[in-house]
Amino acid sequence: MQGIYTILLLLASNIFMTLAWYGHLKMTEFSWFKTLPLIGVIVFSWGIAFFEYCLQVPANRIGFEGNGGPFSLMQLKVLQEVITLVVFVLFSVLAFHMQIKWNHIVAGVFLILAVYFVFK
Repeated sequence: MQGIYTILLLLASNIFMTLAWYGHLKMTEFSWFKTLPLIGVIVFSWGIAFFEYCLQVPANRIGFEGNGGPFSLMQLKVLQEVITLVVFVLFSVLAFHMQIKWNHIVAGVFLILAVYFVFK
């Protein structure tokens, strides 16, 4: 169960992270947000990132084999990166209507291979 909890926490934390890092680009569609100075946008993003850390840190604690979890440090990092990219792709397609191209699919295959090899 620790592995599942770790993955779910990583997924949730990456949703917050993606919103903190890239959500402000979409928020400029709102007039109140568009008029914020850069420091306001930074504080807004930090507020979102706080919740990312509230989920990310427990995910790594629960999942790390040194704390009784099922994943090595390398496995945790690769899981984190793959989840980050999956969440980002979904966000960019849904929020920005970006199109997935053949090279994105090839990159996804290589990510799957990275996961395979790090767990080998």
